[in-house]
Amino acid sequence: MKGIILAGGKATRLRPLTKMTSKQLLPVYNKPMIYYPLYTLLNAGIKDILIIIAPEYAGHFLNLLGSGKEFGEGVKFSYEVQDSPRGLADAFIVGENFIGDDSVTMILGDNIFEHDFTDDIKTFEKGGRIFAIEVPDPKRFGVVEFDENNKVLSIEEKPENPKSNFAIPGLYIFDNRVIQFAKEVEPSERGEIEITDLHNKYLSLGELDVRQVKGKWFDAGTFDSLLEASNFIAEKEKGE
Repeated sequence: MKGIILAGGKATRLRPLTKMTSKQLLPVYNKPMIYYPLYTLLNAGIKDILIIIAPEYAGHFLNLLGSGKEFGEGVKFSYEVQDSPRGLADAFIVGENFIGDDSVTMILGDNIFEHDFTDDIKTFEKGGRIFAIEVPDPKRFGVVEFDENNKVLSIEEKPENPKSNFAIPGLYIFDNRVIQFAKEVEPSERGEIEITDLHNKYLSLGELDVRQVKGKWFDAGTFDSLLEASNFIAEKEKGE
């Protein structure tokens, strides 16, 4: 199992903070934001990790993270530059050589999870696996509908009338066919190749399952969510 952290993009919603560095390098309490998705992968046993970055901040990431050796024995970081944000699914095209014949877990660089994904990753065999977390405002997210056996019934992107209250957070597991499937995705109206199209491809093959996420989840891409995540981490660390 390989790991990818997608940490590109312009993060215009966080200007002026992101005029000086990447969103994923902003502090969340006492650590750079990217440490949280990074340790999500490391704690689940993934040691070979590709970090996809924007060209203007490439040096910032290299200075912070280096080769990966200081993060543990056998840990190895690779880097690829995404010249322009072409959608989440583009990460699998950018990372084609890195993924090779392996399966891959991708996490978004601004997603912070309490959940331990070790079992979810170690039990993965084939197809696609996404995750679900109950939210009060599902209209803002990709929404997944599933049955009691965790079989996915439908996926909708920001639906006006959601079929469930379960959002799809930013961690996804796919086998290596995802590279070819990503290449076949047609750009959406906003000119991006959407991760939802990959989900629906695996769903059409009957090879997509879903697991529920426990604990807190933050998509730290706004000022409010960034502050909320920092406050939560602060309370948790002081409590421990």
